[in-house]
Amino acid sequence: MSREPRAYTLAVVVEPAEGAWHAYCPALLDCGAATWGATRAEALGHLREMVAMVVERLAEKGAPIPTTPADHTLASTEQVVVTVRGPAT
Repeated sequence: MSREPRAYTLAVVVEPAEGAWHAYCPALLDCGAATWGATRAEALGHLREMVAMVVERLAEKGAPIPTTPADHTLASTEQVVVTVRGPAT
């Protein structure tokens, strides 16, 4: 795999939940891509960081990066874009 940067665009969900905001990436939920924040912007920022870490870890392992979960359809889609470098070859 190349060390060239590669951008990934993934759908995310940010929703109010009990006085806070819950944010998650359905395609990476099995990898732990879910978080909370006091504000919507904070939750989205935390999620963006988490998605970048998960995508980077998957890329380092040479694993495929899922973009859409097979069993999840989003009514309204918000997205994050993360750019990661692959491992040195």
